[in-house]
Amino acid sequence: MSHTPHELAAEFPDKVELMHRLKQDDSHFARLFDEYHEINRSVHRAETNIEPMEELAEVDLRKKRAALKDEIWSILSKA
Repeated sequence: MSHTPHELAAEFPDKVELMHRLKQDDSHFARLFDEYHEINRSVHRAETNIEPMEELAEVDLRKKRAALKDEIWSILSKA
C-alpha cells in the first residue's frame, strides 16, 4: 500500500473488495476512483513540497478531493 495519506483503501478499509469490483464493473465509479487518486497524489506532493503550488490551488484540490470522496462514499454505501 502507498504511504500517501487519504488513499481510499485506508479511508474505507471494509470496502476494498467492493471498490475493486466496482472499478471493474462500473465505468463511472472507475473514473471517480482514478480522478480521486490523481488529485489525492497531487495534494500530497504539494503538502510535502515535492511539487509546491499556490495555497488557493491546493485548497481547490482539497475541495475537489472531498467532493469526489463524498460521491464515492455515496456509491459504496448504496452498493
